[in-house]
Amino acid sequence: MSEPLPPVRFRPRRIRVVAWVAAAVTLLASAGLAAALSGPIDGTPAVFGLADRVGMVGLGVIGAAGLLTLTRPLVEADAERVRVRNIVGGCEVSWGLVRAVRFDRGASWATLELPDDEVVGVLAVQAVDRQHAVAAVRALRARHAAYRQRTAPEDGQQAGS
Repeated sequence: MSEPLPPVRFRPRRIRVVAWVAAAVTLLASAGLAAALSGPIDGTPAVFGLADRVGMVGLGVIGAAGLLTLTRPLVEADAERVRVRNIVGGCEVSWGLVRAVRFDRGASWATLELPDDEVVGVLAVQAVDRQHAVAAVRALRARHAAYRQRTAPEDGQQAGS
């Protein structure tokens, strides 16, 4: 019997870079706007006070934090199960419940096909990551196939008997 495949862990690459850059730009823009609102405008006294400027920076922090939720997706798989964490929510599924690891042509991300036509999106494996996504799908499929082979009934035995 062969040695089980080692666990794997994948995160999206391109969207993480974009999210971090956008979060930094959002934070810097809100801080710059808060600083610009501090002095007199055309000789009139400042209309915006300290609380307004702090609020502007606070909105930038909230916006940056919202953008950073795009960095949350993750998929981890070992010999027994696959764990999927998406932007909102996640799940852990035994390989025994997975019917297929799919990455259909034109799809934005991979999916796990479960019984009863249920589908779990795997946002950690995105088409824009190209070869990284291909490697992730191959690794997930290899663990799924290894599990199926390991748990398949032996020749001559019928399932359920």
